[in-house]
Amino acid sequence: MTGDEAPANDRVRELEREGDIAADYLEELLDIADLDGDLDMDVEGDRAAVSIVGADLSQLVGADGEVLDALQELTRLAVYRETGERSRLMLDVSGFRARKRAELLELAEETIARVREHGEPVSLQPMSPFERKVVHDAVAAAGLSSESEGAEPRRYVVVLPE
Repeated sequence: MTGDEAPANDRVRELEREGDIAADYLEELLDIADLDGDLDMDVEGDRAAVSIVGADLSQLVGADGEVLDALQELTRLAVYRETGERSRLMLDVSGFRARKRAELLELAEETIARVREHGEPVSLQPMSPFERKVVHDAVAAAGLSSESEGAEPRRYVVVLPE
């Protein structure tokens, strides 16, 4: 094992531990709420990811993901309580974030095409931090730049021409 692999392996173990802590917390929550759901844990990039899948869990998503966002913050706090480290854990329920990510990638592609065609910046509608990150990453991958403007909760992405 090279020197670079050991810290990387340590980081993966830390993220897996975050996922385990989050899963334990969420299992308790599901039991208390008498909801059926299966938990899937993974490490995606530089963060732990936990998904709850099952029958009708729409009450854990809420309107436009507000309940999901709150549940994610509570889960991050549970991880912090155990580890003393701030967590960037990503929580998904019934594939809501996965579907939202796909929609955002499509929006980003359309916006990138408009910016390239017209050479003018394009401002998008206000988005959550998760949504803005998806768009920023897609814009960067396409070789353009973007920035966030405005103040929460009305913060939005502006895609800039080359």
